[in-house]
Amino acid sequence: QVQLVESGGGLVQPGGSLRLSCTASGNIFTIYAMKWYRQAPGKQRELVATLLSGGVAAGGTDYPDSVKGRFSISRDNAKNTVLLQMNNLKLEDTAVYFCNAVLRTAPAAPPSTHWGQGTQVIVSS
Repeated sequence: QVQLVESGGGLVQPGGSLRLSCTASGNIFTIYAMKWYRQAPGKQRELVATLLSGGVAAGGTDYPDSVKGRFSISRDNAKNTVLLQMNNLKLEDTAVYFCNAVLRTAPAAPPSTHWGQGTQVIVSS
């Protein structure tokens, strides 16, 4: 079993910052990618940040234009933790944010995708 546990959501004013954290635990052999998605009420789930196994230094990050320059994803490999630093938050960033990991649970196991339970971010004045 693999568990992803998110934390760090909350209420923040426009222009403020929040940092989300997601820790993966359980039967993990190797992690290929960790991502953050968000879903606002009535909207589809949207990918907001990707971090590939090569890490930030290897240029393995990607962001959609809607958050580029404001959001930053990083990883603490020793702790299997991925962080999402969100700056200059806007009203439209309000959503439930989900952590996602693509990994193998064993050398012979196929890659599998796992999700956290989500953490609420509300941007409001």
